[in-house]
Amino acid sequence: MNQIFNRKNMKIIFNHIDDGIQIVNTKGELVFCNRKSAIIDDINIPDSLGKHITNIYPNLTKKNSTLLKVLEKGVPITDNEQNYLTYKGKKICTINSTFPIMDNDYLIGAVEISKNITDVKALSNKVVDLQSIVQGKKDVKNEKMKLFDFDDIISNDEEVIRAKDLAKRVANVDINVLVYGNTGTGKELLVQSMHLRSKRSNNAFIAQNCAALPANLLEGILFGTTKGSFTGAIDRPGLFELADKGTLFLDEVNSMSFELQAKLLRVLQNGYIRRIGGTDVRKVDVRVIAAMNKEPMEEVKNNHLRVDLYYRLNTISIKMTDLKDRKGDVELLTKTFIKKFNDKFYRNINGITENALEILNDYCWPGNVRELENIIEGIISITDNDKITANDLPKSLLNKVQERTKIEKIDGGIDLKNAINKFEKEYILNALEETQWNITKASKLLSIPRQTLQYKLKKYKI
Repeated sequence: MNQIFNRKNMKIIFNHIDDGIQIVNTKGELVFCNRKSAIIDDINIPDSLGKHITNIYPNLTKKNSTLLKVLEKGVPITDNEQNYLTYKGKKICTINSTFPIMDNDYLIGAVEISKNITDVKALSNKVVDLQSIVQGKKDVKNEKMKLFDFDDIISNDEEVIRAKDLAKRVANVDINVLVYGNTGTGKELLVQSMHLRSKRSNNAFIAQNCAALPANLLEGILFGTTKGSFTGAIDRPGLFELADKGTLFLDEVNSMSFELQAKLLRVLQNGYIRRIGGTDVRKVDVRVIAAMNKEPMEEVKNNHLRVDLYYRLNTISIKMTDLKDRKGDVELLTKTFIKKFNDKFYRNINGITENALEILNDYCWPGNVRELENIIEGIISITDNDKITANDLPKSLLNKVQERTKIEKIDGGIDLKNAINKFEKEYILNALEETQWNITKASKLLSIPRQTLQYKLKKYKI
């Protein structure tokens, strides 16, 4: 075991890790730096080893260096955002976790693991800046058509209709709403519809996926930053300020850190925000609608969602149902999407065959409505058929349906006859579609007499 974890092998392992790793001794001198860290920080490893960390990074001091703080206090610092300049003057932003290295209760150094988020932060800042410009210039009334309305949520399912009716009733009531359901069920469509039917519809609608950014970065995006609060920081409004008098949609709110959830809770309670690094508080008038792709109380039990935040957000909760549980909606949505993408691609696809529709109905739809829409879009963009057939469907979908339907369990047993009949019916339908429903050609393709095929068509009511 000791041979595996010798210095040479550990160096090989560290150099293949996608995060930066640096180790300093008790004097603050760099004793190890992996390849990723050298790339992030523009440093030459042989020239940097043995040098004090502040001599390698021009703007690092004892006060702002996490490595030196850990050496001083012997306490870990985790998930800390750090902004600094490299030796070449490049601005870098990382999320660092720094730990003391102990040997028999003696401090012998510190190790820091860094994840480079420079590009992510720059992109998120650009998004906020663009939103700020747009909110300042556009007439929001003219932008309404770009948002979804309740009429865009198409369903005959009782649960979905009930969810829409509830959303319509609370749309113009200024209370917090929590929407939950699996990915692709249409949560944001429902939230956009509520905004358009509310008294805030003439003001901003801003959406933020809370799982898309690290906690430190998300905090600045939500609440804004103050010039000088960290290296490179400027006065920048956050999404709460940009959404003033409007609606802020926070998706996957359960992915926030508990610390950030606590700050969100305070804003919901008193309506005031403070930019990072600032001392002034600002009053905001924002309706927050939150969403998550898991059952809220389960997230509370699993310690992913603060119970006090749950009760604050859960004034009204609305569940969006999975497509597999919405009877009849696969056919309804398929026809809707065929029309939509016929218009988009200037096609004239005349519906879908019975066999192909039966396969879609048998599919489990893990990606829900969004997955169905993407599949229909892909088919219509390339198919040469007049109708969507089973052969147009993705192979991955067909494989999953076949695995599910080869053996059907009925009342705890296996109805082999029913499984064989269903399998035979699918083969016959495929043959008919390939031969444009020519009985003679289909019988030859199936290698059975024409009379036998006619018998089976009556048997299966085809």
